[in-house]
Amino acid sequence: MYSESDHTFMLRALELAQRAAFHATPNPRVGCVIVRDGRILGEGWTQPPGSNHAEIEALLDARRNGHDVRGATVFVTLEPCSHFGRTPPCSTALAEAHVARVIAAVEDPNPLVRGKGLDMLRANGVDVRCGLLEQEAADVNVGFFSRMMRGRPWVRVKIAASLDGKTALDNGVSQWITSDDARRDGHAWRARACAVLTGIGTVRADNPQMNVRMVETARQPLRVLVDSRLEADPDARFFEGEGRVLVACAAENAEREQRLADKGVEVIRLPNERGKVDLPLLMKRLAERAINEVHVEAGFKLNGSLVGAGVVDELLVYLAPMLIGEAQGMVHLPALSDLAKAQRLVFREVTQVGEDVRILARLLQ
Repeated sequence: MYSESDHTFMLRALELAQRAAFHATPNPRVGCVIVRDGRILGEGWTQPPGSNHAEIEALLDARRNGHDVRGATVFVTLEPCSHFGRTPPCSTALAEAHVARVIAAVEDPNPLVRGKGLDMLRANGVDVRCGLLEQEAADVNVGFFSRMMRGRPWVRVKIAASLDGKTALDNGVSQWITSDDARRDGHAWRARACAVLTGIGTVRADNPQMNVRMVETARQPLRVLVDSRLEADPDARFFEGEGRVLVACAAENAEREQRLADKGVEVIRLPNERGKVDLPLLMKRLAERAINEVHVEAGFKLNGSLVGAGVVDELLVYLAPMLIGEAQGMVHLPALSDLAKAQRLVFREVTQVGEDVRILARLLQ
C-alpha cells in the first residue's frame, strides 16, 4: 500500500514533529511534508499554542519557496484537524490548496476530530490514506493520546541511581550520583513535559527548584507538589521563580494555604480514605488542565506509591558506574513471595549518556 518513498517522507515528517516537542503542549506535536514528483515543496511543524499547525506551516513554506501545491501529496504525522479552535481547520486549508493526496500516520484521538478531518478531505475529492508508521507517530504524542483516550496524562518517573540501584545514602545525601551530562539530559526531559511532580520528602531533603535550567526552554512546566499534610515551608525554593505551582494535599491548613496563595501557589485537596493524596484523582485533575506528560522526580516512597496506584507508564532511569551498598532504593514496593507477581517492564531504549547509562522502560499494564 505504501512505497519506500512514502516511508521516507513520513519519517521526515516525524523528524519535524520532534521539533515541536518542547513548545506544542497542550497541542499534539505534528510534522508535515508536502511532496510532488519526489521533491519536497514545503515542510512545517506545530508552532506554540495559538500559532500555526504543521500543515499551515508547510503550506506557507511551499509558497515562500514559490511552489504551487496543487496536485501534491501531503505527509502528516496526525490527522489534520477539522474544527475551529485557536486556529482554523487544517483539513479545510489543505482542501482549498487543492492537494491531490493526504497520507496521515494516525487518526487524531481528540473527540472533536477523530476521523472528521479525513472525512472532510475525502468529501472534497482528496485521496486520503491513514496508518503509515502509525505506532511511531502515536509515540511522538504519547501524552496527548493518553489524555484523550484514558483521561489522564502519561506519567514518566525519572530516577538517578548507582549501578546497584541506590538513589541516596542512608543519611539522605543524593547529590550527585549521576554526571552533569545525565543531569542535563534529565532537564531536557523536564522541558518536554507539561508538569514536573515531586513529593514533600524531596522538598524537605533537597530543597530543589524543580524547574528547567540546564537546557533552553520556551516555557517552564507546571510544578506539582504532593504534600498530604501540607507541611512544605512556603519559603522553599520549590515555590520560587517563574512558572505555575500546584500543591496537592489531603489535610486542611488555612494558614499555610493562605501563605502559599500569597505566593501565587494553588492548593487543591484530594484526600483518599487513608488520609493521603488520591494519586489517580490527581492525574485526572491534571488531565483536565490539559496536562499531557507528567515528569516525576521524587523519592523512593512516592515512586512506590505512584507505581502502586497504577498511574506510572514509564521509567526513565540513569545508572551511574558506582556501587553504594546499603542505602535507599529506587521504588518502595511491598515484599513479594512470588516472582510471578513482580511488576514487569519492557525496555524501550538503552543509551549511554556521558559516563552513565539511560534506560527507558515501560510498565506492562
